[in-house]
Amino acid sequence: MSKSATNSRASGGNEVRDRILETASELFYRRGVRAVGVDLVVEKSGVAKTSLYRHFGTKDDLIAAFLKREDLDFWSTWDRVTEQHSDDAEAMLDAHFEWIGERVGRENYRGCPQINTAAEFPEADHPSRKVAEAHMREMRRRLKTIAEGLAVAAPDRLAGQLAVLINGAFVSMQLFEPGEATGLLRDAAHALIAASRS
Repeated sequence: MSKSATNSRASGGNEVRDRILETASELFYRRGVRAVGVDLVVEKSGVAKTSLYRHFGTKDDLIAAFLKREDLDFWSTWDRVTEQHSDDAEAMLDAHFEWIGERVGRENYRGCPQINTAAEFPEADHPSRKVAEAHMREMRRRLKTIAEGLAVAAPDRLAGQLAVLINGAFVSMQLFEPGEATGLLRDAAHALIAASRS
């Protein structure tokens, strides 16, 4: 078989995998992971069930891939904002609250996919729960880096408080008035920072 034929087949395989993952991600996010069966993913993506299982051995593998995809999207935005404010930790934190506040204020926002999925799977060894927990640990690590740049007495403690604040926003979207989330997040963060410096 020629190299171009092999590449074409690999490309076609990637397109099928991407279509399955795109469809599953949309369904999982809108309806919840447990509520969406493999048959519905197959139907909506227009692929054969064998194709789904060729790319994702189990539904759990598909769920983990969905969460990893969401993870990449979230951290790519985080990295872009971080790069824009690399020399000013307070401006960086404010900028993060800007996009996070915008995100939770979206009309179709249903909360953090990692938090939502972890709530659906209480088993500590479930693959999707492991991805969700890794996401939360990474957020705290990144927040600690910012807190260290703020010259506070206890950066790890502030990072934990900021993580609680952000995760609280992710699950409180129904409580916010339009456009309110960013200001609430910033005000609360500034109060926490001031308390950490006193």
